[in-house]
Amino acid sequence: MAEGEGLVSVDYEVSGKVQGVFFRKYTQGEAKRLGLVGWVQNTSHGTVQGQVQGPAARVRELQEWLRKVGSPQSRISRAEFSNEKKIAALEHKDFQILK
Repeated sequence: MAEGEGLVSVDYEVSGKVQGVFFRKYTQGEAKRLGLVGWVQNTSHGTVQGQVQGPAARVRELQEWLRKVGSPQSRISRAEFSNEKKIAALEHKDFQILK
C-alpha cells in the first residue's frame, strides 16, 4: 500500500439475517478483493461484528457492501460503524474469520 493514502480503522456490526448464510465468508472475500485487513465474527446475539483497516476509499467500499449487499442469502437490517480513526500502519496481516 502506498504511503499517504490515508489508512483508517473502523469497527462494524451488522444486524439482520446474517448468521448461517455464509456472511463471514463473503465478507472476508470482499475485504480481500479490496485489499483490506481485519476480522469478522458471529456474536452471541445473532449479529456479525468485526474491524476493517486499509485506505479510506476502500474501507468506504466495504462499508457500503456491508450496508447493502452481504452474502446472497443474507438480509441486512442495519449496519453500524464505530471507533473510526486514522492509523499510521495496518494492525492486521490479513482478513480473518474469527470463531
